[in-house]
Amino acid sequence: MDWDVVVIGGGPAGTLAAARAAELGARTALVTRDALGGMAANDGPVPVRVLAQAARLLREAGQLARYGIEICEPRLDYPRLLQRAREVVAEVRRHSTLRDQIGGLGVRLYEHAGTARFVDPHTVEADGGLRVRAEKIIICAGGKSRRLDQPGSDLVATHSDAWALPSVPPSMLVIGAGATGAQVASIFQAFGSRVQLFHAGPRILPTEDEDVSAEVARAFRAAGMVVHEDFGAIESFEKTVDGIRMGFVKDGTRRSAEAALAVGAVGWEADTAGLNLEAAGVRTDVRGFVETDECLRTSAPHIFAAGDINGGLMLVPQALQEGYVAATNAVRGSSTALGRPPSPIGSFTEPEYAQVGLTESAARSKHGDVVASVVRFDETTRTIIDGRTSGFCKLVVEPRSGRILGCHAVGERAVDIVQIVAIAMAGGLAVETLTRVPLSFPTYAGVLGRAAYRAARMSGRELAPETTAAEGLP
Repeated sequence: MDWDVVVIGGGPAGTLAAARAAELGARTALVTRDALGGMAANDGPVPVRVLAQAARLLREAGQLARYGIEICEPRLDYPRLLQRAREVVAEVRRHSTLRDQIGGLGVRLYEHAGTARFVDPHTVEADGGLRVRAEKIIICAGGKSRRLDQPGSDLVATHSDAWALPSVPPSMLVIGAGATGAQVASIFQAFGSRVQLFHAGPRILPTEDEDVSAEVARAFRAAGMVVHEDFGAIESFEKTVDGIRMGFVKDGTRRSAEAALAVGAVGWEADTAGLNLEAAGVRTDVRGFVETDECLRTSAPHIFAAGDINGGLMLVPQALQEGYVAATNAVRGSSTALGRPPSPIGSFTEPEYAQVGLTESAARSKHGDVVASVVRFDETTRTIIDGRTSGFCKLVVEPRSGRILGCHAVGERAVDIVQIVAIAMAGGLAVETLTRVPLSFPTYAGVLGRAAYRAARMSGRELAPETTAAEGLP
């Protein structure tokens, strides 16, 4: 059947692209390999956040005695937790994947169609026999875990495998300490697994501010996790009686580590296998991601790509934005460029961490003269009340203009705190303006009042008479 627009992939980018195209009047079809919702709903933020919530509840239960609440020792029923994750995923599919919206707009949904592939530049077919033709096509096929390639690496699980385990392993090696690896390690450490976290670089969470990386590493170690930074190079994996052994070499010395399970979290790659992009004239870059211009148009002018498939900032909010822009350009033939607003990023580890904008070192490299205002969580009222005094909030500011260049937080509610700064940055608020916002007291957001006040003073910015450092003191 012929369509104006065919979208390949039913994750956040693809679902919103289909909705936007139909909203603009295009006859639109959406082809999904599996269930609508993609990795985000079925194997990503949604089920993982359920596990992270269970880990949080276990940790909070450890504080109850401090507040005069007596309970029996909590026990994790892991199969029941996985059932809860499945329940949440099912509910999200019903209510939060735009299913009703795309149906109401007239989008034809081909769900569980199997792997889609290009037959020619305008024709797509899928494993189940589906064959569709369209004037414009939007590729939103997403990404997948990158596999290790050392001998025996077939014995290593991916993060997806970890979330589907039938029980909590007694011990675990996690290889790779970016966002995904840190999250796997943090959750299973809270569940009682003895975790060793390995990172080849000099510090875990290498894309975060250096102080955040150091704070998270310190907290992981304090919780009993063994954190190996700059550990060397992996040579091989081999099966043991009780699990798996990883052999690695550092400074010419061979070493090994053993556990019941090893999980690789060494990056994310485009899920282009089977798409037959060559038949459509769509090029990929040296990393294997689909090449796009700033309007998300590929090397084939009538084909667009959005979401993880193009290797940008691979997060749900950005995927949604890209799906909207790609569909708008596909239907209208326009050249709307993808905007680059402040993009807050965070992870629900223990402790939480989050960022928006430039790290302190990147800001100093780019702007030279900057100030970094740091407020520790043991200085603020709400964190003391809740017994969550580990962590800090850092604002990075350009003193001449008062422009907020970045915010980095680690500790309880860090992700929520950074969202507020992202809005302030998007609105162009100078740091002294932020000090005039009467944030509620006592709240976690209140730390921003104090951080902004200190940054304004350090920058020599003039503070208005109505300035209210939310925590009361500088």
